[in-house]
Amino acid sequence: MKPILTSGKRKRAIARATTKPGNGIVKINNMVLDCYGSRMYRLKIKEPLIIAGDAANKVDISVNVIGGGIASQADASRLAIAKGLVEFSKNDKLKEDFLNYDRSLLVADVRRKEPAKPNRHGQARAKVQKSYR
Repeated sequence: MKPILTSGKRKRAIARATTKPGNGIVKINNMVLDCYGSRMYRLKIKEPLIIAGDAANKVDISVNVIGGGIASQADASRLAIAKGLVEFSKNDKLKEDFLNYDRSLLVADVRRKEPAKPNRHGQARAKVQKSYR
């Protein structure tokens, strides 16, 4: 069976996941998930795997994530993993479970940082107060 390629984005982080038949090994940037980052972000990345249950034990997932901070990398990774699991299992029930649990598991958060404007000291919107009195 062909490997399934999916991607997830969050702010500046981009995650690319490869899902193929296997025995439940999840690697992020060639590091086993249990060794990656802090405990909170590991749990966040594991959410789609826990919800998928048996479907997650039948696949190996390799995620390559670049850019952004550790929180947005974790969000991008979980999005890519969830998309890969749904596409691999071809199961509408799993898709429904993901959407009911947290919509951001399958739908990307499109918000981005607003670019800074000139003469605003690096901020996008805040202006210096003026008084003419």
